[in-house]
Amino acid sequence: MERPIDKKRVVLAGGSGFLGGRLAKELLARNYEVVVLTRSPRERSDGVREAEWSGTHIGEWIKFLDGVDAVVNLAGRNINCRHTPKNILEIIESRVNSVRVIAEAFGHIAHPPSVWVQAGAIGFYGDRGDQWCNEGTTSGKDKLAEVCRKWEDTFNSAVVVKTRRVLLRIGVALGRGGGALPVLARLTKWFCGGAVGSGRQYISWIHLSDLNRMFIEAIERKDLSGTFNAMAPNPVTNKEFMSELRRVLHRPWGLPAPAWGVRLGSWLMRTESSLALSGCRCAPTRFLEAGFNFQFPDLYEALKNIFGKVS
Repeated sequence: MERPIDKKRVVLAGGSGFLGGRLAKELLARNYEVVVLTRSPRERSDGVREAEWSGTHIGEWIKFLDGVDAVVNLAGRNINCRHTPKNILEIIESRVNSVRVIAEAFGHIAHPPSVWVQAGAIGFYGDRGDQWCNEGTTSGKDKLAEVCRKWEDTFNSAVVVKTRRVLLRIGVALGRGGGALPVLARLTKWFCGGAVGSGRQYISWIHLSDLNRMFIEAIERKDLSGTFNAMAPNPVTNKEFMSELRRVLHRPWGLPAPAWGVRLGSWLMRTESSLALSGCRCAPTRFLEAGFNFQFPDLYEALKNIFGKVS
């Protein structure tokens, strides 16, 4: 596909969600041409082009990969559901299949992408208490760790010899447009923003602006390859997280949520209590070693920026 000679092209697979939408805006601001692969393409007025893909089969979308500067794969079913065997299988398949079909597409085009940036998740580490986890830490033992392990194995085993590969194990992304933060903020405003369960489980978070910059560096820096933890350098416990959120939203107190209440609420909301009751304490070791400069290394400043509040 031809494009303006002064523009680089990035293809975002599964790029119509929370992370993809913000990343597309960042790329446009940096004068990239952006193509989003999605199951329900639509005409857009912001300069992003959308193309149809199933996430499982080769189609017309592969023409956008030919000669592209980067492909970023964000595809995968949301884990915010009950983790029944059926749902876990669908979560695994949605991730593994998208990786497989992108790798397969490389064999059908003359000029493969220069770099493939693959989204992963810190669920890889499982529930680790207060243990520090870096990129060399082994995988956890729970269901989500198994999902992430199969996801990564498929990516790492793909035969794409001419393409640099970067995998980002993404922490809890903080922004107003999606993810967990809007829900937590709403509860906090209703004075229900106390600690969840024991409050000792760690949240390895990252401001969405810093996450976008990590994606940009993964795309642009040819010296970066392999697996990187993508979170701020200062994870906090759930108790600390909720305290800082209350501080930013001017709520001096919040009703705590005991573990049994979280389990009951999760059942009623058709989601999984472990998403709130477990966690891991991760360090972005390789990004720090690569000299990445965090704009928001500390939680309070990150939350203050997101909500536009001062205490």
